Amino acid sequence: MSNHLFSPGHTACAGCGQSLAVRLVIDAAGKNTIVANNTGCLEVFSTKYPESAWEVPFVHSLFENAPAVASGVEAALIYLGKKDSINLIAEGGDGGTADIGLQSLSGMWERGHDILYICYDNEAYMNTGIQRSGLTPFSANTTTTPKGVKSFGNPKMKKPMPEIALAHGIPYVATSSIGYPQDITRKVKKAFTIKGPKYLQIHVPCPLGWQYPSNKSLDMGKLAVETGLYPIIEYENGKLVSVRKITPKPVEEYLKAQGRFKQILSNPDEIKKVQAIADNNIAKYGLKSESQPETPAV
Repeated sequence: MSNHLFSPGHTACAGCGQSLAVRLVIDAAGKNTIVANNTGCLEVFSTKYPESAWEVPFVHSLFENAPAVASGVEAALIYLGKKDSINLIAEGGDGGTADIGLQSLSGMWERGHDILYICYDNEAYMNTGIQRSGLTPFSANTTTTPKGVKSFGNPKMKKPMPEIALAHGIPYVATSSIGYPQDITRKVKKAFTIKGPKYLQIHVPCPLGWQYPSNKSLDMGKLAVETGLYPIIEYENGKLVSVRKITPKPVEEYLKAQGRFKQILSNPDEIKKVQAIADNNIAKYGLKSESQPETPAV
């Protein structure tokens, strides 16, 4: 029997970053937790009837409405006088969060529900065939943004979900990565000490969709952070309170490790465009280790 609240035996792909992150999240949240989950990879590989990997109550509904379901669960717990003893999580992938589920999520934030929303960001609709989502990175090759004569891949930037969350005035907004497990644990625990809506976006590399060896998921997560392409940041009440400092690596180290970017490796101009994205993140959040005194981050 597993000592974790997310049990082994599910059917996630080998090296799945999302399954690693989920175990960290639910163990940090504790057994007195109720989870509402959007449709996506996680629901498919962890709850195939009649089995479940979840050792806590788990509610799966539609692709877009885990925040609405969790809001209803909260209302029921308040009515029963049990809300203070139970943690509530609503969660989804990048598509179910930034695209299909954005309206429901915005409503949950606007109404002020005391719920932690977690976005497991693997940067595409992996469960349905690796289609582009609003969080797919620039120049990534997907089945709906394929390389071609006039295209190097996805022409759009990642949707700024942390900024969208901050615009709602919610008290806690943070990002993390499976490359830094202790950071995930710390932020989940911290989130549940804060009253009101919380948003945590976790970068979860996908060997299938990103096209890298399945034993390299933690390396992929770290490289995204170390290049500045995926900043690890933390806001409380609209104020930036911590960032993970880095000694920036060139983005090419990250790009060449994945098949989804192989179409741009021979084009210096496209690589420069990706490098500019990383450089902008580094400047915006003060990520460079020697640029200012380090702000605490586990």
